[in-house]
Amino acid sequence: MERPGVVSFARGALLWAAFAVPALTADRVGLNEPRPGWQQAAGVVVLAFAVAVSRRLPLVAFGLAAALNLAAAPAMFTVSYGPALSGCALLLGLRAARARPAILCFTAVGCAGTARIALVGIDPAPEWLVMTGTLLFGCVFPWLGGRYWQQSRELAEAGWLRAARLEDEARFAEERARLRERARIAQDMHDSLGHELSLIALRAGALQVAPGLGGEHRAAAADLRTAAADATDRLHRIIGVLREGDDEPVRLTPAGETLEQLVARAAESGLAVRWDPAGHDPAADSDEVAERLLHRVAREALTNAARHAPGAPVAVAVTGHAAGTSVTITSGRATQDGSPPSGGGTGLLGLRAAVTSVGGEFEAGPHGEGFRVRAFVPRRRTAGLPARPGRAPFAHARRRVAVGLVTAAGVGVALVGAAVGWYAWTEKRSVLEPAVYAALRPGAPAADVERMLPERDVRDPPAERAPTPEPEGADCRYYRASGELFVSVDHFRLCFDAGRLVAKDVVPRAGLSREGGENDEEFSR
Repeated sequence: MERPGVVSFARGALLWAAFAVPALTADRVGLNEPRPGWQQAAGVVVLAFAVAVSRRLPLVAFGLAAALNLAAAPAMFTVSYGPALSGCALLLGLRAARARPAILCFTAVGCAGTARIALVGIDPAPEWLVMTGTLLFGCVFPWLGGRYWQQSRELAEAGWLRAARLEDEARFAEERARLRERARIAQDMHDSLGHELSLIALRAGALQVAPGLGGEHRAAAADLRTAAADATDRLHRIIGVLREGDDEPVRLTPAGETLEQLVARAAESGLAVRWDPAGHDPAADSDEVAERLLHRVAREALTNAARHAPGAPVAVAVTGHAAGTSVTITSGRATQDGSPPSGGGTGLLGLRAAVTSVGGEFEAGPHGEGFRVRAFVPRRRTAGLPARPGRAPFAHARRRVAVGLVTAAGVGVALVGAAVGWYAWTEKRSVLEPAVYAALRPGAPAADVERMLPERDVRDPPAERAPTPEPEGADCRYYRASGELFVSVDHFRLCFDAGRLVAKDVVPRAGLSREGGENDEEFSR
C-alpha cells in the first residue's frame, strides 16, 4: 500500500515538471526572447519552491509565480512562466479558505505590473492592456475556477454528511417514538386509573360516614379507602419509573368524553364539583389538541382534589374564544382529613410540560384556603408558518463564483481583444518590406530613406540579438521584416548619423544566429 507522503511527493514532482518544461524550452523554440542560462536555472528553482509550498501556503506560491512573470516581461505575458501562473492561481482558489487575501494579492500584482510598465515599458498602452488581460485570464479566471471546484466538492461532502445525519436522526426518531409510546401508556394509566382509584376512595369515604352503618362495615369502608389511596400512590411511583427520561409524553383522553361529561361523572362519584360554563364558546373547541390537553388538566386537578382535599367544593370554569381556550379548577378547604399529597408532583410537572410545549400557559398553586389550577391552550394556526429554509450556503457561494467567472470572462475577452487589436495594428505599421530594405544603401541621405520607411518603428527592439553593436553616436531604428504576429520574426536595423544612413543590419529571429553580411546578401537577393 502506497504511503500518503510518497503520493504527495510524486504529485508535487509532476506539477513541478509541468511548470519547468515551458520555462526551459520556450526560449529554444523562439516563443520568448533568449535569456542567460543562470536566469533559466533560477526560474526553475523558484518554481520548485513554489510547488513545495503550494499545499500549505498557496498564496505564497502564486506570489512567486507572479514575480517570475513580472521579472520576465512587464506585461506578464510570457510562455515560460504563464502555465505556472495559471496553475498556482487554480491551486489558490482550490486550497485557500478565504477570498479576500487572493483579491488583495491580485490587486498588488496589478499595481506592481502597472508601475513596472510605467517605468521601463516601451509602449505603455498596449502593454497595460496585455497585462490586464493576462491578470484576468491567467490569474482571476483560474482562481475562480478553483473556488468553484472547491465549493462543489464541499457541497458534495456536505450532502453526504447530511444524508448520514438524516439516517441518524431517523434512527433516533424511531427510538424516541418507542419511548414516547411507553410514556403514553404510562401517562394514560396514571391519568385514567389514578382518577378512577381516587373516585373509589371518595366513594369509600362517603360510605364510611354514611348514617346507619355498623362499626364493622365502617372499618371495612375505611380499609377500602386506605387501600385505594395506597394503590394510587404505588401506581404513581410505577408510572414515574416508566416515564423517566422522556420529557414530552403523548396525552390521550377517553374517546368521546367532553369536559362537561368528565365533571358530571366526578359528581356522580360523590365529588362536590360544580360546572361553570360561563363565557364558554363551543365553537372554540374545534382544536383537537386543545380539547385533549384541557381534558387532561381537568382530570388531573379533580383527581388531586379528591385525594388531597376530600369533601372540599370544586369549581370547573371554561372560557373559550378565538385565541384559545382556558380551564380553571379551583378547590376549597377540605372538610375531611385527606391523605397527604405525594412528594413527586409528576402529574403537575407533566401538565406544565404538555401545555407549554404547544405555546400555552400553566399555573398551579394555593388560592385562598384551597388550591387552583389554570391552563390556557392557544388554537393552532396554519397561516403565517415560517418559510422553508433557503438553499445551503454552499449553493449561494457557488452561484456567486459562477457570476464572477462569467463577469471575469467577459471583461477579459474585451481587454484581450482590445490588446490584440492594438498589437496587430501597431505591428503591421512597423513592417519594412525586404525589397525596400535591399534597395537602401549606406550613405544615402536620411530624408530620402525616411520617405521609404513605414509609419512606425518597433518600440521593443530585439537589440540583444543584433549581430554587431550599434555604431557609437548613431540613431538606430528597428523594423519588422514580416507581418506575422505572435511569433519571433527577423528585424531590420537602420542606423543614422549626421543626416545619412551609416549602417543597415538584419537581426535574426529567436533561435537563429547569422552574420550581418550573410543576412544582407540574402535579403538583397
